[in-house]
Amino acid sequence: MADLWWIYSKPVPADGRELWTLFLQCSCITVVIGGLFYNWVFASLEYSWHLSVAMAVSFSLLLLLTLLLVHPARCVFSMIMPTLGTKQGRQLLLSTCIMIAVVNITPNIISNIKTILQVIKCICKNSSDSLLNSTALLDKVSWEFGDAIQDTIHSIYKPMNGHFRFSLLQNSSLIYQKMHLAGEKISRDFSSVEVLVKDSIRVTKRLAAGFFMLCLCFESTWYLKNYLTDLRFDNFYITKKLERLATDRRAAHLLVGSSKKLIRPRGLKLSWEEVVLCLVRAMLVTVALMLMLVLVAMDHFAFSMADTAVTKAAQFSTVPVTLNIKYKVGAGLSWLMPFLFKVFGRPSEELLLGDFNRTYHHHLIFSSACCSISPPTPPNPSVLLVVGLLFCILYTTVFLEAYTRRLCRGIAASFFQSCEERRVLYLYRKLSRRH
Repeated sequence: MADLWWIYSKPVPADGRELWTLFLQCSCITVVIGGLFYNWVFASLEYSWHLSVAMAVSFSLLLLLTLLLVHPARCVFSMIMPTLGTKQGRQLLLSTCIMIAVVNITPNIISNIKTILQVIKCICKNSSDSLLNSTALLDKVSWEFGDAIQDTIHSIYKPMNGHFRFSLLQNSSLIYQKMHLAGEKISRDFSSVEVLVKDSIRVTKRLAAGFFMLCLCFESTWYLKNYLTDLRFDNFYITKKLERLATDRRAAHLLVGSSKKLIRPRGLKLSWEEVVLCLVRAMLVTVALMLMLVLVAMDHFAFSMADTAVTKAAQFSTVPVTLNIKYKVGAGLSWLMPFLFKVFGRPSEELLLGDFNRTYHHHLIFSSACCSISPPTPPNPSVLLVVGLLFCILYTTVFLEAYTRRLCRGIAASFFQSCEERRVLYLYRKLSRRH
């Protein structure tokens, strides 16, 4: 492994064997990265199959030529993986986490809201049907009641017309048509909003992915540029070269006296400044986690509301309505009626003109099995698992950022050993002056 890394990090291969070894190394790296790039573009960024293949092949060929011919590009590429543990990597992981949550949770929330609206539409339709049927019942009651008034036993007291007139809406299809149009309009509005959200998320995801990948490359390039041009940049480590230089010059006490300010690159010690930065970064990740939990809670709340609405709508019982009509009328005895009864020989008792006592039953229906209601969609546990794992990685990168910077420095030192010697000599002279 040491020999392979030595060939990979050399500016120019020494012979044909090293050239073929470097070519095989770059080819293996290109094949793996090209496959991951294709899967990322096709599955995550949702590009077409043909475009994904073309992009993956072009990217792989360009990467192979760049790694094989450009020595600093190999160094930058090697530092990209450790850079994933720094700020830029956290931004990329956080954007990926947000996109995964939004792409999978937002449509679920919209679907559950549509289910609630379907339940409301079903209840409105069935209740309006029941109300229209109740008006038909009233029409029937009025005509039977009018017929009973007409069929009185004494024709002299018979009214001219005992029927009631109800102004009923006979064309109920107009109401159904309006309700259907209103439901279709709501469905179209929700569908357009859902399509707009999906398109916006897709475009945002692609832009964010490209931006953060450029940021990763820029971060590695920026680190390498500062490493090569600034001898003070990230130069506070007790490396083996520094120990060897101090031992050769019999100044090992310089490293012992400055142990509080210098850090061993392979050690686990963190400075106070690094600990404070880790805590601040952890607070920022926690804020993002709380916002993500709010979105997850909205998903669970929408599902709970939709499930409750569907369950309660199915349990709606019919409401019985009883209409009881009692009607009794008679001719009262005034001061004139007894005299007329005596003249015409009629009995002077109250005449019963009519008696009407009937009961009508009706049922108001609020729900029906004929309604097309899509079942509520529960939250996807796999999405929660993926988001949870990504946030665990985010918290891990917060505390590993200091170590990833040390790894980046080690990679740069192995690629540019002459520059590393100058940096070690600069740090040694600085410690000597302080002593």
